[in-house]
Parts: sequence; structure tokens; C-alpha cells
Amino acid sequence: MNRPVLIAPSILPADFARLGEECLSLQEAGVDRIHWDIMDGVFVPNLTVGPDVVASIRPLLSIDFEAHLMVVDPDLLIPRYIEAGCSTILVHAEACTHLHRTLSIIADLGATPAVALNPHTPPEAISQVRDLLGMVLVMTVNPGFGGQSYIVEMESKVARIAEMLEGYDCDIEVDGGIGPSTIAAAAKAGANVFVSGSALFNAPEGLTHATADLRQRAEEARS
Repeated sequence: MNRPVLIAPSILPADFARLGEECLSLQEAGVDRIHWDIMDGVFVPNLTVGPDVVASIRPLLSIDFEAHLMVVDPDLLIPRYIEAGCSTILVHAEACTHLHRTLSIIADLGATPAVALNPHTPPEAISQVRDLLGMVLVMTVNPGFGGQSYIVEMESKVARIAEMLEGYDCDIEVDGGIGPSTIAAAAKAGANVFVSGSALFNAPEGLTHATADLRQRAEEARS
């Protein structure tokens, strides 16, 4: 299945004093969804936003929200972020003792279950839960900080996951160092959803041009 290219900006580089306005600007620039980086200061070193912040932004936008739970106990937070308006919930395989059960909880609550894999985690971590997944996120940096350099070696992992997901209704997302110089290779490897932060917010020609440019590069690589 030739899945559509989706641009899912991370909110990490946003001006948090103007977070609602920043998210509206992203929507107006033509992005497909907002990627909320949820960090607990334990699973990763940083702390970011809680569900009340996400819920406060939800009425302002019409595009989808996804919550990337970089937390040690995602089961406790899953219901809160779904209630806050996130239609996709990403949990880290490394943080889930009972991954199958966690994904089933997400689905039972009406959201799309998704798994994120850190750079060191092999693709086989998803082999027994593929039937539950709506998306797999391959981290192309180590999670916890924005502005890191893209790990080229993750492209072979994306390609392997694409092979594993043949016949499944499942997107492949990449997150970390995604910009004009890296998105085509990630797309060619098999990704169709792209988390981009710094490359969008720091683009000299603005968000709209940067969003269109990333989409075009990915679509051309996948064609």
C-alpha cells in the first residue's frame, strides 16, 4: 500500500509562551498532525507538557494530535492523553512490561496504538504485536532532546520494519534530525510519517514553505 506522506511537527522548538499560536501557525502552514513530545524526566532527562496543556490547545485546531509518551509507566497516562484529544498514542517498547496489553488498552479507549523504538532496539520488538499497530515510530536520534543529528544507520531499520509490516495497515514514522537533507532517504527506506522540529521552526523561508518542501522531497523519494 502506497501510504500518504504526513508531516507531524514536534512542538519542542515552539515558543511555549505562545504555544496555542504556534500550533495554529503549524496548522495554517499545512502540516497533517501535531506531535506532542511527552517527557517525564525519568525515561528521558527532560520534562515537557502534561495532558492539561494538550487539552487546552485541542479546541484551537482541527488536525489530529499524537502523544509520544517518553515515560516510564505509560499505562498510567494513556487515558489522560486520549481524554486530552490525542487520537494516536505512541508508547516505547522499552518502557512496556506487557506491550501487547498496553496496545490493547489504547485501542479499547478508541485511539490508534503505536510503538516507538529507540535506536538500540531491534525491529523484532514489534514482531508479536503487528496486528495491533496503527503506526511504528523509528527514533532516528536518542529520545529526550530536540536538535540532535540524524542517525543514518536507522534507515536499514526502517527498511526492515517496512518488510515486516507488508500486508498490515500500519504507518511508519521517523523522529529525529528530519529536515531537507535527511527526509528523502528516510522516505526511500519506507517511512511515510515525518516528525520535524528544528527544520520547520528555524526555516528561513517560513513554516509554509518548509512544510511543502519536506512533503515534496518525501513524496518524490517514495514515488
